[in-house]
Amino acid sequence: MKNKQEEGNIKVLVKDMNLFYKDFQALKKINLEVRANQITALIGPSGCGKSTFLRTLNRMNDLIEGVRVEGTVLLDGQNIYSPDVDVVALRKRVGMVFQRPNPFPMSVYDNVAYGPRIHGIRNRRRLDEIVETSLRRAALWDEVQDRLFKSALGLSGGQQQRLCIARLLAVEPEVVLMDEPSSALDPISTLKIEELIQVLKKDYTIVIVTHNMQQAARVSDITAYFLNGELVEWGVTEDIFTRPQDQRTEDYITGRFG
Repeated sequence: MKNKQEEGNIKVLVKDMNLFYKDFQALKKINLEVRANQITALIGPSGCGKSTFLRTLNRMNDLIEGVRVEGTVLLDGQNIYSPDVDVVALRKRVGMVFQRPNPFPMSVYDNVAYGPRIHGIRNRRRLDEIVETSLRRAALWDEVQDRLFKSALGLSGGQQQRLCIARLLAVEPEVVLMDEPSSALDPISTLKIEELIQVLKKDYTIVIVTHNMQQAARVSDITAYFLNGELVEWGVTEDIFTRPQDQRTEDYITGRFG
């Protein structure tokens, strides 16, 4: 296993993690460091375990019947799979943006204010501040400030995805998980999402699943290559793409895989 990246504190540390769907082992002895304020890209062919792994970082797999996780996932040194962990609080700290935009069928404003309201914020002035700040952080404010109280479903696909990012940022997460956040978007919207990700890493730790290797090369600091439920190799993105240590990684990067 390769790791030359020594800068930054370890935000998430995964040690000897296995995941089973009943009798099927989907992830096999995964070991990975996710460093604070960096972008970690997970690459690999379909069905290799990337998205399953991503969902282990905020226990989204708990929602699937028959899933069992072994090993440890440490967030700031604390095992998120300990029995006493508050899963709701965990998912506030470690939020997720999904492949397809999923705005709620309500106004732009109410989408962003939804999380803060759930967590007890009722003051209108405070909500106004959170909504504007979150939309600005998601690079969307200028496009929607005149339509805050209109349905979010009227936004374009790219705008809807940035709204979903704003909705996540409104609850002040520490880690942002992104499962192919631009795969359903056009090239211009994809570029905006990539630019946004680069800005967000100043304040957040980001883990992104992508099928687009060019995207991984453009936006990430660290790249991890998954194959058949195994983490084959991970390290500094430039090294993974130019000097991989494992032949399987090189075969995938150069298009000889499959």
